[in-house]
Amino acid sequence: MTTAAGVLRSMAGVENPDENTYAPGVEIETLTAFDQAVAAGTLAGHRVQSVDLRDRGGALLTTDTRGAVFLGCPMEPRAEAKIRADGAFVFPPVPGLPFDPYRGLLYTPDALYEGLADGGYGATPDARAYDWFQRTRSNGDVFASMLRALHDDAVSDALDEHLAGARVVGVMGGHAMARGSEEFHGAALLGRELARSGLTVATGGGPGAMEAANLGAYAAPHSDAMLLKACELLAATPSFDPSVTDWAKAAFTVRERWPEGGSSVAVPTWFYGHEPPNAFADHIAKYFANALREDGLLARSTAGVIFLPGAAGTVQEIFDNATPNYYESRSAPTPMVLVNRAHWTEKLPAWPLLSSLAAGRAMESRIALVDTVEEAAPALARLTG
Repeated sequence: MTTAAGVLRSMAGVENPDENTYAPGVEIETLTAFDQAVAAGTLAGHRVQSVDLRDRGGALLTTDTRGAVFLGCPMEPRAEAKIRADGAFVFPPVPGLPFDPYRGLLYTPDALYEGLADGGYGATPDARAYDWFQRTRSNGDVFASMLRALHDDAVSDALDEHLAGARVVGVMGGHAMARGSEEFHGAALLGRELARSGLTVATGGGPGAMEAANLGAYAAPHSDAMLLKACELLAATPSFDPSVTDWAKAAFTVRERWPEGGSSVAVPTWFYGHEPPNAFADHIAKYFANALREDGLLARSTAGVIFLPGAAGTVQEIFDNATPNYYESRSAPTPMVLVNRAHWTEKLPAWPLLSSLAAGRAMESRIALVDTVEEAAPALARLTG
C-alpha cells in the first residue's frame, strides 16, 4: 500500500534516513538567508524552504549539505545530484499546482490576488487554489491530501515565526456585516484602537466583521479622518456578492490611496472558499483544513478574543475558545469579551451558557459581556489586568 511517508521518501530520494535527519535545523526561507548561510561556511542540517536556487549551483556544489532538507527549491540537475550524494533530502517542486506546498512565508494580499486587475478574481491564485481544493478534497487521493497537509503545516510554521513575541488579540464576527453599515465602521474603529494600543489584531480573514477589524489595524498609522473616508469608499461595494472582483478591487483602491498601512494578521480557509480573503491584513495564513485554522487562530490569540455579533461560526469559536479556558487551572485563562448584549443573550444566547460554564472557575473573572463595540477594548484591558 502506498503511504504518505513512502511518497515523501520517494520524492526526496532517500531510502534509509537516520534519526539525525529529523533533528531541528536552521530554517532558510529567502535567498538572502541562503547566501548568509553559505558565507558562514555550511548548509549542513539546514532546512531550505521554497527558495529558487537555479542561480546558486556553484554554492551548492562547494558547500557542505549533509543532513540538509530542500523543500520545493528549483536547482540545476548537477547541483541536485551532488547534494543528494551528500545525503540531503530533496523534495522537488510539484508542477501544476496553483499553490506552493512548501512555502516558507505567509501570504500577502498581492500574492493571493495576483492577476485580479487583468483577469478578475477567477484568475487569481486564491481562486485557482479553491478550485483545486474543490476537485481534490473528496477524491481519496493520498498525494493530494499529503500536499494539503504539507502546505498547512508550512503555513502554521510561518505563522508561529511571524507572531513570536507578539501580543495577539483575536477579533471574531460574522461575514455578513456589510460595508457602509454602522456595525462595519464600529468594528473598524475597534481594530484601529487595538492596533494603536500595541496589540496585533488577528481575524478569520474573511469579509464582514473580519475585514473591518483588519481595515482598522491598517488605518492605525494614518489620521482618524482616513478611516472614515476609507469606509465611505468601500460602501460603494458593500458585499463580495455578486462580484468578488469588484469587492476586492475596492479594497486595493483604498490600499493604493493610503499606502504604508498598519500590520495585522488574517487566518482564512479555502474550506469556506466562497468567502474571499480580505485585502487589509498584510500577513495571511490561509489553510485548506478549517479545523487547523480555527484552533490555530484562537490558540494564538494570547492577549484575548473579542467576539462581535455573528452566527454559527462565531458561536463555534466562542466555545472552541471556552473549552481550554474551562480546564485551565495553573495560569490565567484567555480573556473573552462578547459584544452586543441582546445578540448574545436573546438572539443567540451563548452568554448564559458561557457564564454558567465559567461559574466558580478561573475563567469566571476573565469573561465579559458589553453592550457596544466602543466598550470592547476597555473591557479587554480590565480583564487583562
